[in-house]
Amino acid sequence: MIFDYLKYIFSAGNEHDLHSPFLFDFYTKVLKNSETAEAFKAVEALRKSLLKDERTIEITDFGAGSKINKSNLRRIKDIARNSQKSPKLAQLFFRIIRYFNYNQIFDLGTSLGITTAYLATASSAAKVCTFEGCPQTAAVAIQNFEKLGITNVEIITGDLNETLQNQLQQTNQIDFAFFDANHRYEPTIDYFEKCLAKAHEDTCFVFDDIYWSEGMKKAWDYIKCHPRSTITIDIFYVGIVFFRCKQPKQHFILKF
Repeated sequence: MIFDYLKYIFSAGNEHDLHSPFLFDFYTKVLKNSETAEAFKAVEALRKSLLKDERTIEITDFGAGSKINKSNLRRIKDIARNSQKSPKLAQLFFRIIRYFNYNQIFDLGTSLGITTAYLATASSAAKVCTFEGCPQTAAVAIQNFEKLGITNVEIITGDLNETLQNQLQQTNQIDFAFFDANHRYEPTIDYFEKCLAKAHEDTCFVFDDIYWSEGMKKAWDYIKCHPRSTITIDIFYVGIVFFRCKQPKQHFILKF
């Protein structure tokens, strides 16, 4: 991964490399926007409390597992430290949802709900469907949503291979989806293809940890080359995909 990061650093461009008005605005107004929102304070205060939480829960993991902790018994403070997206990334997702006024949000991988909270607070009109395989982790996430007063989240617990398809059958479209459930090639492609059936012209998909493993790098290459993926953006930590059929197919590596 160190080699991948060095390659990214030397390849990443900025707004001067963008000629499309859509991409220029996205980069300057969303990707590089450092403005803070009032909602960030409450979510980050909760994060701080979770980083001190000594409670232990038993993890049910349907994904690729953790590279850091192989035990099924984990302290909440360790999950908060190792499994949650950084404030910088979570706040980027918040800005994407707010900028495009997205309403139907899919979050594949709830964990303790910190990132989910950012997705939900970006728009009170939005509905967030978040998926978590582990019942005990989901229970902690529900407590966290209650502490934050978040009411526009539906948490769906169980094996994502089953729950995702069931939820998609009840969904007309997906505006924004964050893929952070299973860091392996086959499941990532499977979830992408299933959600793609509900994507539209203005949909945005974000894929976590695109350099996490060889399998994830292979999955990201597949997604970039997919005929429906017209604009793909690599910011190393995540890959961002748009499906704007009127835009020429282009791939960008951008500074974040």
